[in-house]
Amino acid sequence: MSGALPRHSDQAPRALGTVRHFARHQTIFAEGDSALHVMLVIHGMVRSCRNFSDGRRFIGAFYASGDLFGLERNEAHISSAEAVCDTTIVHYPAPDWRAPVQDDLCTRIFNAMMKSIEQTSGHAQLLGRLSALEKLAAFLLECSARSKIPNLLTLDMPRQDIADYLGLTVETVSRGLAQLRRDGTIALLSARQLRILNLPALRGIND
Repeated sequence: MSGALPRHSDQAPRALGTVRHFARHQTIFAEGDSALHVMLVIHGMVRSCRNFSDGRRFIGAFYASGDLFGLERNEAHISSAEAVCDTTIVHYPAPDWRAPVQDDLCTRIFNAMMKSIEQTSGHAQLLGRLSALEKLAAFLLECSARSKIPNLLTLDMPRQDIADYLGLTVETVSRGLAQLRRDGTIALLSARQLRILNLPALRGIND
């Protein structure tokens, strides 16, 4: 996931851009498209993913309300962006970095870019060194840190997205959630909602 703008700061990007709506699973931009714009999620969720010739898919990040995405070092996007659910974004041209009126926005974009780089590095380490249960625990803690109610999680993304994000199979994700439920660490309230019952135990899985 990416660095989020404070909620009270959303008005500046709204004023500079165009509001666009995307349906569930709709492509926002494809790998190789020109990276001439920056986007801000207003409502919903976006996934950044790459599809390989053998049918495998890798999800690099999820972007939720308040997150900037679409930042690239080069002229083309290196991955695709898709709406996880019905999603609203602000779509606007990359700003003129030298214009004084853009100073505040440029600072936020720079900070978001640095956080995105840090997150990508951390995610690569997560995929490479953790067990399946450790990956799932780290993912739930990441979601908890972003939730308004830290112990109540609503997962907008389907389990296939979670599996692709963690480099696991859907069956392994389901088994991990079932194990955490049996251990009394979480309660599964519905297919998309769960409650963390023992946060220290969840954190302890990766200690």
